[in-house]
Amino acid sequence: MSTLPVISLDLDDTLWPVAPVIAAAEAQLYEWMQVRHPRAVRGHSIETMRALRARIAAQFPAHSHDLTFVRRRALDAQFNAAGYARSRAQASCEEALEVFLAARNRVELFADVRPALESLRSRYRVYALSNGNADLGRCGLAEFFAGHVHAIAAGAAKPDAKIFAALCEMAGVSAGDVLHVGDDPIADVVGARQAGMQTIWLNRDARPWPVALAPPARTISTLAEIL
Repeated sequence: MSTLPVISLDLDDTLWPVAPVIAAAEAQLYEWMQVRHPRAVRGHSIETMRALRARIAAQFPAHSHDLTFVRRRALDAQFNAAGYARSRAQASCEEALEVFLAARNRVELFADVRPALESLRSRYRVYALSNGNADLGRCGLAEFFAGHVHAIAAGAAKPDAKIFAALCEMAGVSAGDVLHVGDDPIADVVGARQAGMQTIWLNRDARPWPVALAPPARTISTLAEIL
């Protein structure tokens, strides 16, 4: 195994702004369903579909970290409510999910990301550590990463210690040998710190640090500052 030190990077809102990506993906899915499966969206809007997913997440708390599970169950519920036969509902659900995931992985990187990743991979073993369901291959970034630990595979989302432990297991290191970088004060900084990792808070837009939390060991505004 390489002796290079390990750095882990959050993805959503660390490498790209996620809100416009999800909004565009949900809009594309809704438009696709209007054309291909209008019965399934009758009486629904993008907002009511979000509310349905929230109810599904509350109904299945043990799976709430798995955003793909939640979205699949919600879509399945829509197709079944529309009176689709079970086999057709399942097939249509998977087709709809793929429409969403394809759009969800069309991300626009922050300007500093690709140059920083080029530099970081020569000095670190770089891993992705994310709560979301982005796919590094589809995003065009797989070449920069030694691996990707996401909440779905880990069975827990940041700041849960399980996902940080899964990263250490994948990288073959102890927590103290990992530097984690992310934008979320609790999920990334507090979670990684409590797991025993070194941490950096990426604060791109000069947000104030939450006063109730112990301050981060280091704050940066671009990934280039890691070096």
